[in-house]
Amino acid sequence: MAPQREWFEKDYYKALGVSKTASDKEITRAYRKLAKQYHPDSNPGKEDQFKDISAAYEVLGDTAKRKEYDEIRSMAGPGGYGAGRAGAGGFGGGTHVEDLSDLIGGLFNRGSRRSSGAHGPVRGSDQEVEVYIGFEDAVHGITTTLNVVSDVKCETCHGTGSAPGSSPVVCARCQGTGSVADNQGFFSFSLPCPACGGRGVRIEHACPVCRGSGVEPKNRQIKVRIPHGVDNGSKIRLKGKGSSGTNGGPAGDLYVVIHVSPHQIFSRRGADLLLTVPVTFAEAVFGTTLTVPTLDGQVSLKVPAGAKSGLTLRARSKGLPKSGKTAEMGDLLVTVEIDVPQHLSPEQKKAVEEFAQATTESPRRNLEVEANARK
Repeated sequence: MAPQREWFEKDYYKALGVSKTASDKEITRAYRKLAKQYHPDSNPGKEDQFKDISAAYEVLGDTAKRKEYDEIRSMAGPGGYGAGRAGAGGFGGGTHVEDLSDLIGGLFNRGSRRSSGAHGPVRGSDQEVEVYIGFEDAVHGITTTLNVVSDVKCETCHGTGSAPGSSPVVCARCQGTGSVADNQGFFSFSLPCPACGGRGVRIEHACPVCRGSGVEPKNRQIKVRIPHGVDNGSKIRLKGKGSSGTNGGPAGDLYVVIHVSPHQIFSRRGADLLLTVPVTFAEAVFGTTLTVPTLDGQVSLKVPAGAKSGLTLRARSKGLPKSGKTAEMGDLLVTVEIDVPQHLSPEQKKAVEEFAQATTESPRRNLEVEANARK
């Protein structure tokens, strides 16, 4: 359906916050201010407002479209479809059926003929590439080179799609608009031109390299700086490094998905490093001092006497760099795990038996008291 149908219902002057007599400079100034305020990159969740502002400026920022918009709005009246010239038996309480048919059908067809969308700039598509790095590289950051295959402007035809020595010709079917009208009673629908596929031009002699598309796949090498402390599954956005746009449109973005290989002994939780260290039963009973590795050396931690399995000791600032511009580091969290031997020597077995005989209090005493109370 032709986009001008929305002109009956939407007040673009109100969307930009300007008067109907505003100058071109005032309209541009208002649009830039609102676009900055509602741009999705800096204001997530404002996509709908940004689209409304962009749609309003697309019309009011073009002198010809603005004139046509004002003309349509004045003919339709302040009430949209229902308003207009008075007349008995009018459709929607005012406009004659004949007048409405002429108004909507004629203006929508005229708008589609003047549409410049077929020749407008088209943004290139976004791309995604995966990169695999080691744990140490994720900790300290790394600069690497990516091999990316994407569509770029064809070097042979310079993006025209036509063979050298020839040029695209204006489509005779749609007269270069890229769309044709499909009349349906009172309304007229705008459809992509079947002769040119909506491009507005036809390629009579296609480029032998890109076969008329205007783009060709090419292997590119792109350097990317992966920041320190990056986590597995993180995404880095490289603006304008995706596929090339067409008709002068901007390139898409490139998203780099980071895969970090696991470390042999460490795991992580955010900026904290996690390490599990086994201790003997005797060390847990009498306490001990552990010397454990870090990413840049060693650190000593004291295990208190009577330590239980699962006790966590903290070595401050021995973890990973925290995200952002701060120089703060996470911590190294060492979890103590009491090692239970699977095979005992005769001496060890005898010592354990003697310990069991000397143990008079059950560690499950509280549970046994509760169970007896419920009998």
